[in-house]
Amino acid sequence: MVPALNFAPELLLRAQGTGLGMKAAIFDVDGVLTDGQLYIGEGGETVKAFSTLDGHGLKLLRQGGIAPLVITGRDSPAVRRRVADLGLAHALYGQQDKLAAAQGLLDALGLAWPDVAAMGDDWPDLPLLARAGFACAPANAHAEVKALAHHVTAAHGGHGAAREFCDLLLVAAGRYAGLLQGHLRTLDGA
Repeated sequence: MVPALNFAPELLLRAQGTGLGMKAAIFDVDGVLTDGQLYIGEGGETVKAFSTLDGHGLKLLRQGGIAPLVITGRDSPAVRRRVADLGLAHALYGQQDKLAAAQGLLDALGLAWPDVAAMGDDWPDLPLLARAGFACAPANAHAEVKALAHHVTAAHGGHGAAREFCDLLLVAAGRYAGLLQGHLRTLDGA
């Protein structure tokens, strides 16, 4: 099967970073992995909706050798549960200074900004997007974030934007087609 996805060659070159693809991708949560709406129940509990397309994209990213990193300004049981369900190894919650949090994580992982992509939707994400080798914003991002991004997705946050970002990074790294072929095989190898 030939992949149906198509991205402009200059966009793919930008998304490759300094080598054969990005080594990690940072994701904000509210407005990127969710639609940005906060539903607060009578007892104060926060409920958030996540896209299964985005979740599978994060899993594919990890399978493709690009580490997904979650850095969010909020902390909630819903976000922690989603990160755990996806098996993501690197997540920082309740981070008011996302740049300091990201720098500490990148230092611990031995990564440099030119080899890291980032996706955010609002002003707290600007320092990450300004330093990342490749910056992406969902369609519903703030105007200043869109202006800084190398790519603005067709999809909105919480509705497939993160998946589009993941797919773009995997195509740029030359790993998308192999992952697609792997999903076409049955478990018995046929």
